[in-house]
Amino acid sequence: MREFNYDRLGEQVWDGEVLSLVAQIHECKGRQEMFLAQKPAVLEKLVEIAKVQSTEASNKIEGIVTTSTRVRQLCEEKTTPRNRDEEEIIGYRDVLATIHESYEYIPITSNYILQLHQMLYRYSGRSIGGRFKNVQNYISETRPDGTTFTRFTPLEPYETPRAVETLCATFNKAIDDGRVDPLLLIPIFINDFLCIHPFNDGNGRMGRLLTTLLLYRSGYVVGRYVSLEAKIERNKGAYYDVLQVASQNWHEGQNDPLPFVKYILGTVLAAYRDFEDRVALVGEKLPSIELVRRAVQRKIGKFAKSEIMELCPSISIASVENALRKLVKEGALTRHGTGRTTFYTRND
Repeated sequence: MREFNYDRLGEQVWDGEVLSLVAQIHECKGRQEMFLAQKPAVLEKLVEIAKVQSTEASNKIEGIVTTSTRVRQLCEEKTTPRNRDEEEIIGYRDVLATIHESYEYIPITSNYILQLHQMLYRYSGRSIGGRFKNVQNYISETRPDGTTFTRFTPLEPYETPRAVETLCATFNKAIDDGRVDPLLLIPIFINDFLCIHPFNDGNGRMGRLLTTLLLYRSGYVVGRYVSLEAKIERNKGAYYDVLQVASQNWHEGQNDPLPFVKYILGTVLAAYRDFEDRVALVGEKLPSIELVRRAVQRKIGKFAKSEIMELCPSISIASVENALRKLVKEGALTRHGTGRTTFYTRND
């Protein structure tokens, strides 16, 4: 069976890009703590918005969808699920809420991971929740012509329980030793977890939930205020690409997790930068048009409506769209393309 040895990471020489990403995230974390102390009321406005965005995006990556309005109502517990997709969405909602509220008291062990997985499927009526896989699973990919092929074969079911226990023990020991920055250990753990693929279903969502949990436990709580899952969903092609590269020769212990490490670090850093922008904007009591105008001034080059919505989470989609139309009419912006290809550029 594949063995896990994180001790060797203490001697690894990391390249300049990784070291720069880690250093920048450390700086952002310091500024975040200042914001937490100075603007708690402002930040609370971001928490509920991020929960909805995370729940919608992480499920959407797996093809589990409903309307944005329904997601918000489900997250706010103002309605009940209508179908299996919505049952799994509220399961994700509950796991994420548990992590937000109790991350300090959720140790990284096989038993707790199983409990979180059980919670994910609490409402679905499916018996797979809280159980390791009992059939071999495969990570497949669809070619442009519509045919599929197996990209990666995870561990077999009989190997899975021991592998997860060993992985957790190895990670906890490395965290306790303190020789390797948690920002490097976390994506390596997640990559190994996804290569084990321990469940019949829900592996991707559990991987993203565990990413949030591990970051929180190490003091990087930016995911409370800016959805990491939404950033991954917007760039999911690259997400799958780096996972594919990082899984090559994994069974032999010869894989290179560095591409996935860089992807996760880049996502976390982008979230921190958005966090600072959002705090500045949400703290201002301004009309929607002025909030969007200020958000636009923070963009360089071309940008999409979704990017402005991320910077202005306190206003509705309709308000953002209306504000963008007004700015185009004023001549402050130029709109390019139509439909999903639409983007904007500043005219100053």
